[in-house]
Amino acid sequence: MDIPPTGGACTAVDAPPAAGPRRVTLDAAGLRLSALLATPPGGAPRATVLALHGGGMTAGYFDGRAHPGQSLLTLGARLGYTVLALDRPGYGASTPDLPTGQTLAEQSATVRTALAHYAATHDLGAGVFVVGHSYGGKLALMCAADGLTAPLLGVDVSGLGHRLAVPAHDLPSAGGQGHWKHNWGALRLYPPDTFRTCPVAPMPERERAEVRSWPARFASVAARVRVPVRFTFAEYEKWWRHDEHALAELAGLLPRAPRVLVERLPQAGHNISLGWTAHTYHLRALAFLEECLAGHAVTGTTAPLPAAA
Repeated sequence: MDIPPTGGACTAVDAPPAAGPRRVTLDAAGLRLSALLATPPGGAPRATVLALHGGGMTAGYFDGRAHPGQSLLTLGARLGYTVLALDRPGYGASTPDLPTGQTLAEQSATVRTALAHYAATHDLGAGVFVVGHSYGGKLALMCAADGLTAPLLGVDVSGLGHRLAVPAHDLPSAGGQGHWKHNWGALRLYPPDTFRTCPVAPMPERERAEVRSWPARFASVAARVRVPVRFTFAEYEKWWRHDEHALAELAGLLPRAPRVLVERLPQAGHNISLGWTAHTYHLRALAFLEECLAGHAVTGTTAPLPAAA
């Protein structure tokens, strides 16, 4: 049976890694956002990767330690990038100030403010590349649609689509916990220590309350995205449809994006960055960033900056 060894719940891990990424705090107009930060050794970053975790996780989702090579932060820094994995608003250090979390629109404003403060004192390299998983993918697209004050190179999304593969009443509600098998899939897709070390946290009430609205909101958000976008669906993704018709429709809903890629990852479940295929996915995400950097070098363009208020 596909039941986690702990009986259905992971053990939250909040201790800083022994080496590599370090914990930092970002300012978002007085609101503190905690994060994990990894920087390349000996020099300025080629670009900055902003990583946004999904619902019920933390920034540690992108710093998996159950198997060597899982961490996006470690890999990105080794390849010359700064990787900044945020605890989204309502998680980590912001929890006391946001006990019920924020809506998607509010999170976009908060994250964009925090990134602007970070950029004022840190070198971003050629620009920002946003990686988002599940709910973090929604936020990545929303931030791209709303516009960053820093050059935006592209967006890479996993664990998120636009058409549900389950009835709406099966989605997590304001008071529910969702379904473990939909969030994870078969145990064989993850290293044995995953459920002892996975970085879980309660999903804030306001975030959970609007989960069901995404399919209706997707088109309006996607229509405002003007950078290259890549979607990755795990082979065993259970929440979102990824049949050929759904994927073709998905790509067609980003008319202003100069390039849209839609891919599947074999032998992966919804939480790709914690599975056996994490390293494969992260390499492909960073390869897409390389393509975005090449496009930027050739054309000299990134996403237009938002107009001044």
